[in-house]
Amino acid sequence: MANAGVQLLGFTLAFLGFIGTIASTVMVEWKASSYTGDNIITAQALYEGLWKSCVSQSTGQIQCKIYDSLLQLPGIVQGTRGLMLSSILLSFISMIVAVVGMKCTTCMSEQPAQKDKVALAGGVIFMIAGLLALVGTSWYGHRIAQDFYSPLTPTNSRFEFGSAMYVGWGAACLCLIGGGFLCCNCSGNSSSRKAPRYPPSNTATGKDYV
Repeated sequence: MANAGVQLLGFTLAFLGFIGTIASTVMVEWKASSYTGDNIITAQALYEGLWKSCVSQSTGQIQCKIYDSLLQLPGIVQGTRGLMLSSILLSFISMIVAVVGMKCTTCMSEQPAQKDKVALAGGVIFMIAGLLALVGTSWYGHRIAQDFYSPLTPTNSRFEFGSAMYVGWGAACLCLIGGGFLCCNCSGNSSSRKAPRYPPSNTATGKDYV
């Protein structure tokens, strides 16, 4: 039951990471306008995401515009899109694989060795998905920091990290930790299954004496 509990904990953390990756990809606040400087007008706030950009007025009105052309987008946006979507797809696949291999499910219950391998594969795919999300958010964040500290960037055109960046980093860590729990749990199952093989031979010899 302890091993099943570790598997369930790892799957829960990875599932939360999957939800967080989707939320981060959809959110528009990947980078937000910075208010550093003396002549910055704070009447409006600019937000840019992977799919659209928004302008928030001080009156509470928000206007968003979807990017018109895919080919005109910067390479950083296109690359981050691909990494985040790949992470979501791999997370969905790993969820299906992990459910089949978990001890709390009845799938492949007659083949415990193969079931453990399936759970291990699900954990590995979860870790790969988390790594892709971590690379995508870190790459985008590095570009934001690079443009922020560049002397060629005007003061009123600088951006800082948005809330979507922190959601993406947290989701990537959850996928990595959850996948690691699934992998570590499967590594110690084979030895625990081999131990109970010896008592039946002792009981059989006891019955011969009687």
